[in-house]
Amino acid sequence: MASPLKSLITDSDRYMASINRYKECSIGYQGMQKFMDKLLPDLLPSIVKGKSQLNVLGVGSGTGDIDLQLFSTLHQKYPHVTVDNEVVEPDPQPLRIYKDLVSQTPGLDYIQFHWNEMTLQEFQKQWKEKKINKKMDLIHMFQVMYYVVDLEGVISFYQSLLNKNGKLLITLASCDSGSVRMREAYKNQLCPGETNPSTGKIKKLLDSKGVSYKSYILPSDLDITDIFTEGDENGEMLLDFLTNSYHFGKTASPELKAGVMKFLRRPDCSVESDGKVTLKINFELLVLDQLI
Repeated sequence: MASPLKSLITDSDRYMASINRYKECSIGYQGMQKFMDKLLPDLLPSIVKGKSQLNVLGVGSGTGDIDLQLFSTLHQKYPHVTVDNEVVEPDPQPLRIYKDLVSQTPGLDYIQFHWNEMTLQEFQKQWKEKKINKKMDLIHMFQVMYYVVDLEGVISFYQSLLNKNGKLLITLASCDSGSVRMREAYKNQLCPGETNPSTGKIKKLLDSKGVSYKSYILPSDLDITDIFTEGDENGEMLLDFLTNSYHFGKTASPELKAGVMKFLRRPDCSVESDGKVTLKINFELLVLDQLI
């Protein structure tokens, strides 16, 4: 029997609202700040060495806030370096927000933006068909592998675009995260097309191919207290985000909804303290070098 649930990405407005709610309740952006403040500065010297321009590819850049943080860190340390930036984002709404952010942010004249409103698979196909031989110094894929079936093919392609000393950055939730555990447990009842990859699956794939990488953990716990308040709209949006379902609370069967919410409260998924329920989530950053 087909699932009555629809993927959250079928409704751009609901998708953006759910993401915004997630950002408000997550310390994940503190994790990304750790990346910007501590990890990125350590990666940049080898990438920038001997270059006056960096070719950057952002895959699934969304509203661009993380991209511009990255460029700000780069520019502070290497003000002489210009950036040629390819942006790949299939959803027109966040892409429009990204463009507005660029137009409203002063001092970005060192960056040239190229806008690609398409999926990462469409970009891959177009790049191959046009036989483009441009190489990238930095490719980032932050939280964009959730709908990828051919993980090996996608990673191999984007890694092949790297210049000498280039880096491919991939972030996903680690396999011990409460959200990943829940989606794995209910993968046959949630939306079809959701592959529920984690960095554990990607690392297993890379290890089997003998591909080296470095790994960094970015703590990103999420306050999900509102989920357990019946009728709370903020909680409903968080539940949509965690299940990747459009109006999960209204369209899921009572049994499925109760099961998911009970699972999220398991000790291996969350911590309850002072009236708050905090979902344990770790994002993991994988850093890959140029294929040899």
